[in-house]
Amino acid sequence: MMNVKEIINENLLNKIVMQGSFGIEKEGIRVDEHEHLSLTDHPASFGDRSYHPYIQTDFSEAQLEIVTPPMTSLTEAFKWMSALNDVTQRTIKDEEYIWPFSMPAVLPDTEQIPIIRVKDQNEIAYREKLAVKYGKKKQLISGVHYNFAFSEDFISKLYEQQNEYASKQAVKDELHLKLARNFLRYQWLLTYLFGAAPFAHDSFFEEEKGEVILKDPIRSVRNSRFGYHNTNDIVVRYDEIDHYVDDIEAMVGKGILSEEREFYGAARLRGKTKKINQMKTSGIEYVEFRPFDLNPYSSQGITMSQAKFIHLFFILMIWIEDSKESSFIEEGNLKNETVAAEHPFNKTQYHEEGLALLTNMLAMAKVLDVDVEYMTVVNDALNQLENPEQTLSARLTKEMASADQYLEVGRKLGQSYKKEANDKPYLLRGFETMEMSSQLLIFDTLQKGIKLEVLDEVDQFLKLTHKGHEEYVKNGNMTAKDSYISHWIMENKTVTKKILASKGFNVPGGEEYQTKKEAVEAFYKYDNRSIVVKPKSTNYGLGITVFKQAPSLDDFEEALDIAFSEDTSVLVEEFAEGTEYRFFVLNGKVKAVLLRVPANVTGDGEHSIRVLIERKNQDPLRGRKHRAPLEKIQMGNIEKLTLKEQGYDLESVPEKGEIVYLRVNSNISTGGDSIDFTDEMDESYKKLAEEMAVPLEVKVTGVDLIIPDYTKPSTENEPGYTVIEANFNPAMHMHAFVSEGKGRRLTVEILKMLFPELYK
Repeated sequence: MMNVKEIINENLLNKIVMQGSFGIEKEGIRVDEHEHLSLTDHPASFGDRSYHPYIQTDFSEAQLEIVTPPMTSLTEAFKWMSALNDVTQRTIKDEEYIWPFSMPAVLPDTEQIPIIRVKDQNEIAYREKLAVKYGKKKQLISGVHYNFAFSEDFISKLYEQQNEYASKQAVKDELHLKLARNFLRYQWLLTYLFGAAPFAHDSFFEEEKGEVILKDPIRSVRNSRFGYHNTNDIVVRYDEIDHYVDDIEAMVGKGILSEEREFYGAARLRGKTKKINQMKTSGIEYVEFRPFDLNPYSSQGITMSQAKFIHLFFILMIWIEDSKESSFIEEGNLKNETVAAEHPFNKTQYHEEGLALLTNMLAMAKVLDVDVEYMTVVNDALNQLENPEQTLSARLTKEMASADQYLEVGRKLGQSYKKEANDKPYLLRGFETMEMSSQLLIFDTLQKGIKLEVLDEVDQFLKLTHKGHEEYVKNGNMTAKDSYISHWIMENKTVTKKILASKGFNVPGGEEYQTKKEAVEAFYKYDNRSIVVKPKSTNYGLGITVFKQAPSLDDFEEALDIAFSEDTSVLVEEFAEGTEYRFFVLNGKVKAVLLRVPANVTGDGEHSIRVLIERKNQDPLRGRKHRAPLEKIQMGNIEKLTLKEQGYDLESVPEKGEIVYLRVNSNISTGGDSIDFTDEMDESYKKLAEEMAVPLEVKVTGVDLIIPDYTKPSTENEPGYTVIEANFNPAMHMHAFVSEGKGRRLTVEILKMLFPELYK
C-alpha cells in the first residue's frame, strides 16, 4: 500500500487532503405529546417517498430519515441539515415532535408498531423479515450516518505520486478501503467520546424474550449488545472490493441476509449505484459511517465540533498503518462493544491506545496546519479521555440521574427544538441570508421532494429537478415561463403605461424627465396638483414620493433628488385617489390580493413619533432587506417629507389614538402593514389584473391598482380603478405572512406552474 503520510508531506498536500465530499443522514422517530411512538401516517405534505431525495422513512412509518446531498464542505452539509430540520419540524403535526435520543421513547406492544405504509410491497416485505429476525423495537433505534469521500483532486495527486496502482480509481478504492478498515478498528474512540445513549426506556426491552431491563447507565446502549446489529455469523472482508462484494452476495444467496442492504457494517462501502456488484467495475464512490448516536444536545443530532473531529479522524485513518487481516477488524468490533458498555464516569480500559491515537492526531494536525477549530476539537478529546465525566454520555447521565428521567429530558429537548424551528417560520435556517421569497420557495421545494441545487446563493439562482425535468428560478419567481422582454417592459414604467393604455386600461397621466433641471422647469404644471414623483425603473417602492397636497418647489426638488438617486429617469404622475391593492397574478390567474397600509404609527399622547417608530420596529415580524415579512419603518428623507406635509417632525407627540403616516406609498418594503384581501375583493378587479398580464407577456407579476371602492364592480363605462404599475419579481413573503387575514403560500403556486405533474 502506498505511504499516504509520506506522499502528503513530500508534496505539500496538507490542504488538499482536508477536502472531500460530506453528507449527513439523520434518523429520528416522531412521538406524541406523551412521549409515545406516533402511530400516525408519514405526513402527506412531504410528497411521495418513491422519489423524495431528502426526507424518507426507515423501518417504521414514524421513523423519519433526513438525508443531505453530498456537499464539498461540512459548512454546506450543515446548512442543508439546518434547512431540512426546519422543513421536517414544521411539517409534522403540531402535537408531535422528533425524539432527540437514539434509543426510542415509550413503545407500544410489538404488534402495534407500524411498519412503513408504502405502495411498494417489496419494501414492506423486506421490513417484515427484519421485524421477525431482529424484532420491531430494535428497528426503532435511530442514529446519524456520516457519508464521506476524499476529494477527486486529492485522489489525482496521490495517483500521480505513486506507482503501485494502475488507475486513479484503484487508488481511490484502496484509500477508502484503508479508511474503512482503520475506522472499524478504532471506532471505539468515537463511541467513548460521542456515545450518547446511556439509558433506554423500559418499554424497549422485551422481557418475554429473556431481555433484562438495563438499570445502570452505559456509554451507548445503541452500540452495545442491546443495540441493533447483524448476527455474529455475518463477517465481511475489507481487504479488497471483490471480497467485500462476494461475501455480502454469498450471504444473500444463502439466506443469511435477506438483501444486500441488510449488511449493517459500521463502515459501509458505497458505489455509484445501489447495486453492490457494480462496485467491482466502477469502484467505491464514498463510505457510509453508521455507528454514531444522536447527540440530543443538537437539533441536528450532531454538532459541527463532532463533525470536524470525525473528519480529522478519517484523515488519521489513512495517515497511520493498518492491516488487511479480518482479525484486525474483529478486534475493533469487540473493543467498540466493550467501550459502549462501560460506565460513563469510568476511564476506558483502552485509555493508553486512545492516548496514542489522539497524540498522533494532534501531531498530524500540526503537520497539516489545520484551522484552529480542528486543533480545539483534538485538545477537547484529549481532555475528555483524561476526564470521562466531560464526555457526552457522562453529561447526559448527570442530567438524567436515572432512567426514570429519560423521558423528561427527552421531552424538554425535543419540544425545544420543535419550538426553535417554528419561532420564525418565515426564515429557513441554512439559507437565511437569501431573500425571503427564495427561502420560502426552497422550503416548499425541499418539502415536496424536488431536487434542489443552489447555483448562486448571492444572486438567488436555483435549479430544480424532478425525474429529468429541469427548471431554473431566480429570486423566487423569475422563471423561463416569462418571456425575456416582459421583465424589461415592467422595469420601464413609461413603457408599461403606454402598453396598458393602448389596450384600454386606465393609467394616470404624467411626464418623464431625464434631468432634475428639466423637471424643475416644468414645475408650473404641478404647483397646484396632487402628484407622485418616482423613478422610471424601480421595484420595492424605492425612491417614490407622494404629494396628496400640491408640493412646494423645495419639496418637489427634494422628491426629485430622491427619485434620481434610484434611476437616471424620473416620472411625475397624477395622484389617483383611492386605496392601493397589490394583485399577484400567476399563470393567468390572480392568486392573492393584498391591501398594503403605508408605514404608520399610532399616537399614545406621551411619546414622540421617533420613539413610536422604534417601538413598532421591535416587532419580530419586522426586519431589513426582506429578511422578515414586514420591513422596519425608516426615518429618512421621504419619511420626514411625509411628516412635514402633515405638520409634524420626528420629535412631535401625536394625540392618543391618532394614526400618523410616515409614507404615502403603501409598499411593505418601505415599512407598510399587510392585510389579505383576496376573498373580499370584487371579482371584476381580479379579472382586470389577469387581463393586464396578457399584453405584458408575463406569467408572474404584481399589478398595483388604486381602487376607491373595492366592493363596487368596475365596468367599461365606470372603471373603478387606476393601474399604477406592474412589477416583475413581485415579493411573495408579504402574502404568506400577513398582518391580518389569511396567508397565501404563493411559492407552492410557483412550483405547481413549473411542475404540474407533481400536483395532479
